[in-house]
Amino acid sequence: MFDSHCHLDRAAFAPDREEALARAQAAGVDDILVPAVEPGGWEGLLAWVAGRPGVHAALGIHPQALPDLDPRQDDRRLADLEAALSRGGAVAVGECGLDGPTAYPEAGEAGPHPASMERQLAVLAGHLSIARRLRLPVVLHSLRAADPMREILERDGVPAGGVLHSFSGRADQVPALAALGLHFSFAGPVTYEGARKPLAAARAVPRERLLVETDAPDQTPRPHRGRNEPAFLPRVVEALARALEVPVAEVADLTAANARRLLHLAPR
Repeated sequence: MFDSHCHLDRAAFAPDREEALARAQAAGVDDILVPAVEPGGWEGLLAWVAGRPGVHAALGIHPQALPDLDPRQDDRRLADLEAALSRGGAVAVGECGLDGPTAYPEAGEAGPHPASMERQLAVLAGHLSIARRLRLPVVLHSLRAADPMREILERDGVPAGGVLHSFSGRADQVPALAALGLHFSFAGPVTYEGARKPLAAARAVPRERLLVETDAPDQTPRPHRGRNEPAFLPRVVEALARALEVPVAEVADLTAANARRLLHLAPR
């Protein structure tokens, strides 16, 4: 199995990061993509994945990180990102994207300095430009921002492909997004009681564009509770297999092959 989105670099895994990786491997998770979300984590992540076969890095600036970053330095940070990616060691650009709650926070949803949608779009455009120049796929976050996300992707494109991680859109949105060259990754919500929208969306995805993820330490799949980890990926695969009415092994093999192809990794 291939966990196409897992934040093993987060502080939540500081006490047992290596043990969590070992548990994932024991559960049949052969590959993990770890997307960095802010500049301060890029070099540490690259150093950590370098000695661990099957663990892959992506580098980017998450929209939720923008409120804590000086907007006057956005262009410099994007230049630093391109330089870091150009040196090698990462297989994708991201996590990057658009986050509605960060742009238009309600009480308790974001910090005291929201990042406007205009700024988020500018930073995302920078990521897409880097991805075009370096011919790398893009790992995209899109939360309550479906229309601006579609519009910028229609304008700028993803020549090397990309993935909408933890896809939260509707089934009827899938065809237009797939036509742009995107993959769709599904996480713990497909296992939740009464899950309908994510399962309907998964059924609408072309099989060759389907991915799975944990988004650990968040979005813990049922029946687990508490901190998520990549060893729980089989629960996501099982839920998708039931929804698609195919064997579990078929979904595991299909999504792993899709992830490797998207990330330009050699087939296993």
